[in-house]
Amino acid sequence: MKLKILPYSFTICKLSNTDNIKSNTEFCFIGKTDEEISLVCKTEDTPYDTIESDVGWRGFRIEGVLDFSLIGILSNLSAVLAENKIGIFAVSTYNTDYILVKEENFERALNVLASKGYTIV
Repeated sequence: MKLKILPYSFTICKLSNTDNIKSNTEFCFIGKTDEEISLVCKTEDTPYDTIESDVGWRGFRIEGVLDFSLIGILSNLSAVLAENKIGIFAVSTYNTDYILVKEENFERALNVLASKGYTIV
């Protein structure tokens, strides 16, 4: 399985509204529920009015379109990283999954995954 490195630094935010989100940028993931609004964006696109934010994330995505019948892809990746005490923030879209890791653990995460047979591109 191929994992594509994303060339950005990310920030994960909690917001009170969506008014200042730059949704026309290269990477913007908004999650809205009855309890909260979350945003994952490139750090330079972080809205000024966040309630909380956590900077210093790097990421990769699973290459290709994942069929909904595929089972365990995200859990296998997260298990490998958890075994190596590397925390993640996962984002799933219709096509694929994205894994974010704190910058200080990013290279180690890629090395661990490569050692388990994942191809890093």
